[in-house]
Amino acid sequence: MSEVKNILLVGVGGQGTILASKILSNGLIQAGYDVKMSEIHGMSQRGGNVSTQVRYGEKVWSPIIGEGDADVIVAFEKMEALRWIGYLKKGGKMVVNDHEIPSVPILMGVAKYPLRILDELASKADVAVFKAGELAEGLGNAKAMNVILLGALVKALGLADDPRIDWEKAVRENVKPQFAELNVKAFRLGLDQIR
Repeated sequence: MSEVKNILLVGVGGQGTILASKILSNGLIQAGYDVKMSEIHGMSQRGGNVSTQVRYGEKVWSPIIGEGDADVIVAFEKMEALRWIGYLKKGGKMVVNDHEIPSVPILMGVAKYPLRILDELASKADVAVFKAGELAEGLGNAKAMNVILLGALVKALGLADDPRIDWEKAVRENVKPQFAELNVKAFRLGLDQIR
C-alpha cells in the first residue's frame, strides 16, 4: 500500500478518543504499516474537544492531516462531527456517535446546541450513525463506547479481516486487564454496526 490513509478521531475530553487511536495504531503497526499519530487536547479535562490524527501507509512523513484529506472521520460526539467535517475528503466516510455533550457556552445559555446535525452531515458525506453509548451501556459499561466506535472504524476501513492484525490482542494490550473482555466484546459489537 503506497497510498497513505488518513483517519481523524474527534470527541470531547473523557470519551476515550486517545485510547481508541492508540489501539488503532497498535493494530496497524502489527500489519507492518508505517504509522504516525498526533493528539490535540483542547481543554480536554474540562470537557473541551480532543482530536487525534492517525496516518498509515508504506511510508508516512508527517502525522498531520490537512483540511479535505481525511479518508474517515470518527466522531464520538455529533457536534464534533459537524465541527470537523471540512477535514473529510471528497468520497470519505464518517462514523458518528449519535450523542450530545453540550459545550460550556451552551451550558451557560449563551449558545444553543445545533439542530438537525445528522441531516446536515448526511447531506455532505457518507455517514454511518449509531448510538454507541447505549450499546456500551448494554454491555454493562458506558465507557466502552470508544472501543465500539473503534470496531466500526476498523470495519469502515476494510481492515476487520486483515490476517496480519490481531485486533483483539491490540485491544487487550491497551486496556486494563480487568476490562479486557468487556472491551473485546465492545470491539466486536462495533464491527457489527457497519454494513
